[in-house]
Amino acid sequence: MLLLPLAACGPDPVADRKSSLTAPEVFYLRPQGDKAGPKDKVPFHVEAEDVGASRTSPARDHRLTVDVRGSESVVRLRTAGSPKNPQCQGGTVRVTCKVRGNSDSWADQDRVYPVAAKGSKPGDTGVVRFTFTMKNGKRMTTRTRVVVGEPVVKVRTLEVVDDVRPGADVTVPLVVRNDGEVPVKGLALKLVVGSLDFRQQYANCLYPPQSQGHTAVCRFPGLRIPPGGAVVLNPALRLRAPKTRTYTSFDLEAWPLDSGPGQYSAVPPGGDHGDGPALKAEAMAARDTDGTFAEGRAVTDVRLDIHADYEVFGVELHGSPGTERSLRLKVRNNGPGNPGSGTRLVFTPPPGAVLKEPMEVADEDSYEPHCDSGDGTYNCRLDELGPGESHDFEFTLRLDGPGEGSVTLLDASPSTSRRDVNLGNDTAAVTVLP
Repeated sequence: MLLLPLAACGPDPVADRKSSLTAPEVFYLRPQGDKAGPKDKVPFHVEAEDVGASRTSPARDHRLTVDVRGSESVVRLRTAGSPKNPQCQGGTVRVTCKVRGNSDSWADQDRVYPVAAKGSKPGDTGVVRFTFTMKNGKRMTTRTRVVVGEPVVKVRTLEVVDDVRPGADVTVPLVVRNDGEVPVKGLALKLVVGSLDFRQQYANCLYPPQSQGHTAVCRFPGLRIPPGGAVVLNPALRLRAPKTRTYTSFDLEAWPLDSGPGQYSAVPPGGDHGDGPALKAEAMAARDTDGTFAEGRAVTDVRLDIHADYEVFGVELHGSPGTERSLRLKVRNNGPGNPGSGTRLVFTPPPGAVLKEPMEVADEDSYEPHCDSGDGTYNCRLDELGPGESHDFEFTLRLDGPGEGSVTLLDASPSTSRRDVNLGNDTAAVTVLP
């Protein structure tokens, strides 16, 4: 008896697709002549798909009509595209474009998007209507409510949190301010705590499983923040510092719920609610919102009161000129801390030629040098070493008589420093003897 794979009996995903027309439910417009506003704003986006049309056909045998009649005092239309072969026709209140069966305003050269009308004011609202006409004459419609002015969400930042005892608690106030022209209607907050741990998980936040308990996504659909207003979210964020890391960081990000996160933000889906208290917003007086605020996202470095003693070992090579010798440059972390991957090994070879150097996989069946080379030195990235761990870099040299080179450890930046208190073993000689 022949058994067929079960997958062959499943539904056809292509057959299950349906034609669609999507546009933002709400879109905020910059006031006329004002180029300020959110820096990471998602551009206006309209997608239309006729599942009966070929996805590869270049034929523009469908129509997309954009119409703002009735809202002319609030919103007008602007068209972009090729001046030599325009696919869109119309004025500033109604435009029809010839489009393919799968149209995407982010990819199409010819597109239409809304802008604030001259004379409109922050808070004014209007409606943009879309009609997608398919080749067979069927139509789909949708609409976008536009608002003149934008909410601009900012979060209060902290300076570097320094000299934290390993395993100690770090308390972070959560303050959000609206520097925009119109109210924030619903707020979302993402907390990413890196190698720190949540001391408590909020009951009204989700903790996506793919983040292994180190990310929280919180939503406050009923929250309103007026222009110039601010809220503090309580209880304050409490984190536990790691026990061996010399540094870490946490990331706070906020956005208006109706307009969504920034263009380059990634928000993990799903998760379970926390088992701690609910996170609640309380209005703050303007005089209490001093400090530094960052638009949308703020990253704070945390430096722990712990060091990592890295040690590099010298090498002696013996041989006459022309002799080939291999050597291993060893780096060991004597602890007690773990600085991550911010350290580099700099190798200055002794007189002679380097025949082989460390390699790493670049792509399938291809390799590339692990170290950057130039000016007679090799600058090698050192991956994370936990306390007690070590790593070797292997080189092959052709010797050119007695001489001396060196190997040195350097930190990539102060924020990734090992805070090494024993710098005497950060440099060693590579010596060639007869």
